[in-house]
Amino acid sequence: MKDIIELQRKIVPEMIEILEKRYNILRNIYYNQPIGRRTLANSLNVGERIIRTEVSILKKQGLLEIKSQGMNVTQEGKIIIEDLKDFIHRIKGLNGLEKKLEERLNISNVIVVPGNYDEDKLILKDIGKASAKYLKQIIRNDSIIGITGGTTMAQLAEEMPEQRGETDILVLPARGGLGKNVEVQANNVAAKLAQKLGGHYKLLHIPDNIGKEALDALLQVSEIREIVESIKRLDVLVFGIGRADVMARRRQLSPEVIQELKNRGAVAEAFGHYFNTKGEKVWESNSVGLSLVDFENLKNVIGVACGVSKAEAIVAICSLKRDMTLITDEGAARKILELVK
Repeated sequence: MKDIIELQRKIVPEMIEILEKRYNILRNIYYNQPIGRRTLANSLNVGERIIRTEVSILKKQGLLEIKSQGMNVTQEGKIIIEDLKDFIHRIKGLNGLEKKLEERLNISNVIVVPGNYDEDKLILKDIGKASAKYLKQIIRNDSIIGITGGTTMAQLAEEMPEQRGETDILVLPARGGLGKNVEVQANNVAAKLAQKLGGHYKLLHIPDNIGKEALDALLQVSEIREIVESIKRLDVLVFGIGRADVMARRRQLSPEVIQELKNRGAVAEAFGHYFNTKGEKVWESNSVGLSLVDFENLKNVIGVACGVSKAEAIVAICSLKRDMTLITDEGAARKILELVK
C-alpha cells in the first residue's frame, strides 16, 4: 500500500489533492447536515462554482442526497468517510509523524488526527472520535475511568458510541467543578460518558480552586471523601491538556498571580499545578480530586489536545509521564517537532 501511495504522489499528485478535497467536502456536509451549498462554500472557503461541481460528482456516485432543506450524506457516503480516514492518515505520512513524536517526547504512544484545529474547528469532532475509539479499546467492563472537564472531553463523551447492555464501568470526575459553562464541567462529562458506556457514575459536588479551610471542611463530608478516595483507584484517566494562561483566567486567578505565572514561564496546567516547558512545577493551587502523585502512579493515561497554540502545553505535560498516550492533531504535532529538537 505504501508503494502504491508513493507512486500516486509522483505520477498523479493531483489525484491525492482531489481525494483530500472531496473527503473534506463529504466530512463537512456530514458534520453539518443538512447544509446548503453557499454555507458549505463559506465553511470551506471555496467558491460556490467549485462546490457545485464537486457536489454534482459526489451525488452521481451515490454519496450525497440533495433535498429542499440542504445536502445530506447517504449511508454509503458515511461508510466512505470512515474508510477514507485511515487512507488520508497514510497519504499524509502521519504514521511517521507519530513515531517521531514518540521519540522526541519520549512517551509510549501518539495518535495524530489529520488537519489543524486552528484552521478547521471540525477537527475537534475528529479528535473526539479518535479519543473515544482509543478509550473504548483499552477499558474493561469493570474499569474505573476518571475524566476532566472542558470542550475536548465533552466532545469525547459526545462521540462515544452507545454501549448495548449494562456494564460495571464506573466513571468519575477527576476534578471539581470549574466555570459557569455547566455542559463542559467534569461532573456532566462523566455522567454523559457513563451513560454512553452503559455504566455508572458518581459526582463530585465541590468547586475546584477552593480555599484551603473550606476544602478541609468539605473533605470531612463522608460522601465527598468517598469519591475522592475512589478517584485514587482509577484504572484509566483521560484528560484535556490546558494552556497555563487560559486555565488561570478560567479559574479566576488574580491578575497578580497570572502575571507571576507568566514571569515563571508557566505554559501548562494539570491537576491544579502549573508547569514550564521543561515540566517543572512553578505554581500550585488548591485542587480537589486527582493529585499529581496519583497521576504519576496511574497505568493508563490519555492526554488530549489540539491546535498549534497547545503545542508548548503538550510538551510540558508529556515530560511528566513517559508511559502515556497523547492524542492530538496534525497542526499541534508539527509545531511540537519544531519546539523539541
